[in-house]
Amino acid sequence: MGTIYGYARCSTTETKQDVARQMRELKNMGAATENIYHEYESGAKQNRPEYAKLIARVSEGDTIVATEVSRLTRSLRQLCDLIELAKAKNLRLVIGKFVIDCSGQVDHMTEAMLQMMGVFSELERNMAIDRVKSGLANARAKGVQLGRPKIRAEDVPKKVREMWPLYQDGLISKTDYAKLCSVSRPTLYKYILLLTDG
Repeated sequence: MGTIYGYARCSTTETKQDVARQMRELKNMGAATENIYHEYESGAKQNRPEYAKLIARVSEGDTIVATEVSRLTRSLRQLCDLIELAKAKNLRLVIGKFVIDCSGQVDHMTEAMLQMMGVFSELERNMAIDRVKSGLANARAKGVQLGRPKIRAEDVPKKVREMWPLYQDGLISKTDYAKLCSVSRPTLYKYILLLTDG
């Protein structure tokens, strides 16, 4: 019997979502901690580093486990590629309650169901994108300003204004200027442009 590898994924960053629940479930499915790959990437993205490492590492007779299809991928093409890889390497795919064992006779009904789940996963993602686009278009139509508010000259902090003559006279560098005003260099560049224009 080969090695059991797990894959966990969330679309957003660690601070917004957590893969801990998925990882616990993958351990219950037989994957050891050191054999679980996890990352924070879009499921539709083709080049995911940890997913690529997993695919490169699996060999003949191994098993890949995931809690659901959408965690593995939200791309039907990528899901079909994974199923083809499983057939080529005689892998077992365990995705939630679905099992495709390519080491023997493939259950075509299960394979078809898995692909249908992939279709719905991709559809769900595309519908979510459409909802976001529609919401943004609606907000624009109502005159809502999207994105970060534009910085104006009057928004430049007092400390930055006070230190401005020192910078102009070449007495302090941009790095010192940013440190003295407790702002990042990119933010300071924006302030300098506003003060220069002003």
